[in-house]
Amino acid sequence: MRILLTGGAGFIGSHLLERLLARGDDVAVVDDFNDYYDPAIKRRNLPKGGFRLHELDIRDSAGLIEREKPDAVIHLAARAGVRPSLQDPVLYESVNVGGTLHILEACRRAGVRRVLSASSSSVYGNSAVPFREDNRDLDPVSPYGVSKLMGEHYCRIYSELHGLRVTCLRFFTVYGPRQRPDMAIHSFTRAIDEGREIPMFGDGSTERDYTFVTDILQGILGALDRNEAFGVYNLGESRTVTLGRLISLLEERIGKKAKIRPLPEQAGDVQRTFASIDLARKNLGYSPKVAIEDGLREWLAWYRALA
Repeated sequence: MRILLTGGAGFIGSHLLERLLARGDDVAVVDDFNDYYDPAIKRRNLPKGGFRLHELDIRDSAGLIEREKPDAVIHLAARAGVRPSLQDPVLYESVNVGGTLHILEACRRAGVRRVLSASSSSVYGNSAVPFREDNRDLDPVSPYGVSKLMGEHYCRIYSELHGLRVTCLRFFTVYGPRQRPDMAIHSFTRAIDEGREIPMFGDGSTERDYTFVTDILQGILGALDRNEAFGVYNLGESRTVTLGRLISLLEERIGKKAKIRPLPEQAGDVQRTFASIDLARKNLGYSPKVAIEDGLREWLAWYRALA
């Protein structure tokens, strides 16, 4: 299959790129190597060859999609993170909403019929758990969450009006090797290892559905191979871990005690995320395998290898 992968140099994207190449797919990668974190990290994520790399903003991708004429676009590129979106909501609207709209319109014009688009558990806000895809009471509490929900709406509209076959995948707190340095597991690991303080927002009772990157890949590939008119799926582990428990697990595996700096609850954060994955199991064959205890071992092996 001929695939255009946006955000292919990032954490999830680079792992997916390797899987696609191993399957024998013909892949073009789009990444703008922006300064959200050190672009050199993203360049190191990429395999040595076997794909075409285009350093390009997704908002300027129409000509490339026309030239590449892919069978499918897997759209992972976005401005990530709840807290940074509070500081620059206009940028998040421009990239996550406008960028997704540019991709969809370019696909329509170029005759590309199949699109997978990465969304987020942040679209649910503080909805009742477990989060289900048929929940109509979505109430995101951050500009990031709103931007992802708006992207989903454009995906639905382009499916209904223009016949694009679109699948939106709601990722739940993905972790593993190559995780972005700003994410909790990565930043906490480094701080504990180096004897620095880690910030703990609230009393440690917030819960997240941590999902190992290989499980996410299984869900993406399952969606790619299911050619439906429109679908929305949760990709999570369907298990919650409190912030306090996560810190304890990291302490045990690193072999050092965390120095915790208590802080007030952070605006834009939700109390818990918890994925219902029944629909993904049924339609995508999704079956997450990696529990947090095992995933953290793999994460730390990768982290130690960097030293």
